[in-house]
Amino acid sequence: MSKKSFIARLRTRPDSRDRLIALQTELKALVFEHEPDALVYELFQSETDPDLFECVATFRDEAAFDKHMSIDFHDRLVPPILECLAEDMSIAFYRSLD
Repeated sequence: MSKKSFIARLRTRPDSRDRLIALQTELKALVFEHEPDALVYELFQSETDPDLFECVATFRDEAAFDKHMSIDFHDRLVPPILECLAEDMSIAFYRSLD
């Protein structure tokens, strides 16, 4: 069984940067509290561009990812996160090789 990961690139509007960080911080805390099969959930901010972020997540398997996508707080927090963006989020999915 392979792990499922994603890397999402988020470019926020400068006036929404703090809101995006707050929403993502809340989402991360809830993921680790309620999703034991979420192995990694991190938000990284570019050192050279303060409005550019990468969200990296790894789930134990496809079922854990599916749970993440359907959990109530995901549905509550993701729409306002997307409202903070200056452009469409790009997302790429990966599977572990082990």
